Amino acid sequence: MAFWSLMLCFPLGAVLCQGSTEFPLIPDLHLQPNTVESELIVLTPWIPQSPGLSRVKRDWIIPPIRVLENSKQVPEDLVQIKSDKIFTSQVFYRLEGPGVDQEPKNLFDIDEKTGIIRSKHPLDREKHKSFKLKAFALSPSGQRLENPTTIEIMVLDQNDNRPSFIKNQFTGSVSEFSVPGTSVMSVLATDADDPSTDNAILSYSIIGQESEPGDAVTKVMFGINNETGAIYTRDVGFDREVVKSFRLKLQVGDMSGMGLTSESVAIIRVTDINNHAPQFRPSMYHVSAVENRKDYELCRVNATDRDEPGTGNWEIKYTLTRGNPGGHFVVHTDPDSNQGVLTVVKPLDFESQSEYTLVLTVANRNPLSSKAPNVPVSSATVVVTVVNENEAPRFREDPIQILVPESVVPGTILKTNLAYDPDQTGLRYDIIRDPERWLEINKVTGEIIARRPFNIRSTYLRNGVYNAVVRATDAEGMTTSATLLITLKETNDYPPQLVPLSGTVCHHSHNPDSALLLTALDEDLAPHAEPFTFELPDQMALNWTIVPVNKTHARLHSLVELELGQYAVTVQVMDAGSPALGSFSQINVTVCACDSFSQCRSETAAMSGSSVGISFIALIIVMTAIALLLLLLLLAVAINGCTSRRHLQKDSALLVGESQEDVRDNVFNYDEQGGGEEDENAYNLDLLSPIEAPHIPVPSFCVGPRGKQPLRKDTPHNLPSPTYPRRPPADPTDIEDYINDGLEAADRDPNVPPYDTALIYDYEGEGSLAGSLSSIASGCSDGDQDYDYLNDWGPRFKKLANMYDPR
Repeated sequence: MAFWSLMLCFPLGAVLCQGSTEFPLIPDLHLQPNTVESELIVLTPWIPQSPGLSRVKRDWIIPPIRVLENSKQVPEDLVQIKSDKIFTSQVFYRLEGPGVDQEPKNLFDIDEKTGIIRSKHPLDREKHKSFKLKAFALSPSGQRLENPTTIEIMVLDQNDNRPSFIKNQFTGSVSEFSVPGTSVMSVLATDADDPSTDNAILSYSIIGQESEPGDAVTKVMFGINNETGAIYTRDVGFDREVVKSFRLKLQVGDMSGMGLTSESVAIIRVTDINNHAPQFRPSMYHVSAVENRKDYELCRVNATDRDEPGTGNWEIKYTLTRGNPGGHFVVHTDPDSNQGVLTVVKPLDFESQSEYTLVLTVANRNPLSSKAPNVPVSSATVVVTVVNENEAPRFREDPIQILVPESVVPGTILKTNLAYDPDQTGLRYDIIRDPERWLEINKVTGEIIARRPFNIRSTYLRNGVYNAVVRATDAEGMTTSATLLITLKETNDYPPQLVPLSGTVCHHSHNPDSALLLTALDEDLAPHAEPFTFELPDQMALNWTIVPVNKTHARLHSLVELELGQYAVTVQVMDAGSPALGSFSQINVTVCACDSFSQCRSETAAMSGSSVGISFIALIIVMTAIALLLLLLLLAVAINGCTSRRHLQKDSALLVGESQEDVRDNVFNYDEQGGGEEDENAYNLDLLSPIEAPHIPVPSFCVGPRGKQPLRKDTPHNLPSPTYPRRPPADPTDIEDYINDGLEAADRDPNVPPYDTALIYDYEGEGSLAGSLSSIASGCSDGDQDYDYLNDWGPRFKKLANMYDPR
């Protein structure tokens, strides 16, 4: 078994004694003096030699090797290690660890043959307190002969560092009138030496005191705890008005103040407490103020405070305590001068009050200290004299709000008592802005009157409000204007109108889309418009019904199976106004056969799809004959209508129709049509069915626009009609005068349609200068006309449209 032996080198005998106290930590270890060198001690293990006992392997427990820092004896032998392998073979020693081959490098090395460990450079405990190294015993081939052993080297401290304050200058404060023992501040210093030794035990002291201003205080005012560095007051006499601050010179020393020292400075400021109440200087003021002005500075009042300027103890708060019931005045503090600024914030009125006596008091922003003297609150009096001046008229409100229903009657008084004159000289009124000229004003009383009916749809309204401007002028020419805001209230003035007035309903269909969708138009606005209510008269409710769709639409359905054809259905529609208004309208409903898309099919397709049977060909022949008859009748009426129009245009006596609806109701029956083309058989309209007769189409180039019967707008309704010429002329040549007389009577008749509808004559004369109808060549020729509109008149006229289709 292999063993290590260790030789320790102790340069000082005191270290040997100290080191020997560590040896009891090593089991079975004896100290034997080395006979080679007196300064080296060889450590060898003690091995029992009793017979019969085997040798037991024991490892060295080597105590730390202590080395003083900053040693100047370098290189210095520290310790020698040996392996018991030296008795059997050659041994080489090697050392590894921090200070050798690791940072910091090259501080230690080992003699590879003797095993002596040396320090190569002075050590610094403040950088490295200790080193742990590993020693190896190797064969010449580099093989380890034994396990490595650990060697710890501890660096012993020397007092080589001065204590140092953490700041070059410390600052603190102490309140004035502080009592002795009041804590002020603490200072702190550090020492880089070993804190477990006296080298780092610090002691604080005050070695100087100065006051500002100089020599204001000569006695020692502060003390310091020599261990903690806490500074405290030692005496009374801290008055900021006497001394502003102190400058203390501080010292700290290590080894309890007996070693190295350093110095610093502490600046201690004496802080202010609110021990002085503000005082007015002077306490009486007289000022003048002009009436009818506001937001201007009236005067400034002065108060002083002996506390520190710029602090809450110095800042003064001014208060108006009496004489300001109307709130005409306010006072605030000028932050720079600490003066009180008195301001007029509401216009003064000389006629109401000509003088004000104001009382002001002062106080600090911060409350007074308990150490302040007990004095009464300072106050000042300000007498304000109001100066009279001529005042402009004043409106009682601006803007002037008026709520008016849109249906207000002209002449209604809308507003009175608009303005007054403070000087009571009398006023005159006028309106300087009224873009719609809806208003007028009584120039003396100022009453605003509705001049014309209001229109809520005027472009000058914004969100239902009409803007006007009224002006008042006093006897001396002073004027004032005010805005007039008239809010128009919507009223229910117009009944809703049903649309459309014609449409189709599918025969034998239960699809909702096949019903006629109805709605209404209302010129009123909400809430006097939708939701609409659609109703049928009792006589109509037997065959028809109306089903609401939403607030504005409804569907017209048939309750029974109706024959194909046209029906007139009366519908009433009501709005939601208060009171509600309604109107009755007649709808021309065409019941037709529809395809799968709920669209009316053509007449031929409808008939072919119906169960007509063998009578289909006969029905076609009848319809063709009717169509030819209608064509001949239309051509005759067209010729007569065009001739009448040209004659009327010459006489400038035209009556213009205004309807845009269907014109098929404009055909009138003749008692006798005369002998055009020598035909003695007049066209008998009675041959047509009652349903078809009112809907005979008249070409649009000879009659008014499509729609209901046009009404005359140029004469009052329901007046008695003039006498028409009823006696046929004896001489056929007088037929032209006869017709002109009848036309003139019709022009004066307020109860007849306009000029572009056919009139009934008892006699039209004998013979005809016109040729055959088939040879008519005029501005009404077929080639110049477009008959596509016939397709819109229902299935009964599609055949006629096909006959005139140029394609």
